[in-house]
Amino acid sequence: MAALLEVENLKTYFKVDHGLVKAVDGVSYYINEREIVGLVGESGCGKSVSQLSVMQLIPTPPGRIEAGKIHFEGRDLLQYEAKGPEMRSIRGAKISMVFQEPMTSLNPVLTIGRQLTESLELHLGMEPIKARERAAELLSLVAIPDGANRLDDYPHQFSGGMRQRVMIAMALSCNPRIIIADEPTTALDVTTQAQLLELMKDMVSRFNASLVIVTHNLGVVARYAQRLYVMYAGRIVESGTSKELFGNPRHPYTIALLKCVPRLDEEEGTKLVPIVGMPPNLVNMPGTCAFRPRCPYQVERCHNDPWPELRLIDGQHYVSCYVET
Repeated sequence: MAALLEVENLKTYFKVDHGLVKAVDGVSYYINEREIVGLVGESGCGKSVSQLSVMQLIPTPPGRIEAGKIHFEGRDLLQYEAKGPEMRSIRGAKISMVFQEPMTSLNPVLTIGRQLTESLELHLGMEPIKARERAAELLSLVAIPDGANRLDDYPHQFSGGMRQRVMIAMALSCNPRIIIADEPTTALDVTTQAQLLELMKDMVSRFNASLVIVTHNLGVVARYAQRLYVMYAGRIVESGTSKELFGNPRHPYTIALLKCVPRLDEEEGTKLVPIVGMPPNLVNMPGTCAFRPRCPYQVERCHNDPWPELRLIDGQHYVSCYVET
């Protein structure tokens, strides 16, 4: 089965005063139709930048997509101008994004209704009256009570969870094939987090779309994602099905992330194990494995050999590590 989206050797760099930040450095992954995929890693590992690169939303300058291919529906999206008509016809219509912080993503001086109807009028050619009716339906679809009467409200009149629901409604408005959810549950209480994740899972099923959940928390994607990609310092260090990664994590970083997540099957009083040290400076990257200074499993080879490429372990399970953990 051909992948709906296939990213090959993507490199996105940022030129700053003190050097070149290699935020995404040779990332390759794929997304199948009607699939939920998790992209996991600490803040600054490049997961959000990789998804903004797909949408060609990297601020230039200082950012620039240096290399790679992004195949979608048989076309390489990087062949299009970021602000050209081809990308505008895809962005928001066929690939949409739920941004990390809705209060800064929503325009504070425009009503919710106007922000919902804009994409409907632009991409689907709807008349204003029809677009407003559809916007009210979308608000009801994401469980916002009395949606029709809330179209004239502004973002500050909604709670954090409701603003995130509005963002989901906007992402679904044009029936996209892929939805990218960038930290969709940040700053929300656990009850609202669960409601939003269940909502997105239901919407993906209803609209036959694929979903990419970008998060730092493996616990968030444990219930929903079918496959996972674990990123560290701009690269993918482990990938596979959820069953493979949660049942048999092989990269020390994945193991460390799992130890940071509370478990219901642990004995009372069991302490979480933090990851020691700090992520590397992406300007002065070591030639060896970037996780080596924080890794409890390192061997002599880790000090001398270059960062290992991903190798197949079993099934769909790949890992970038010299050590047999």
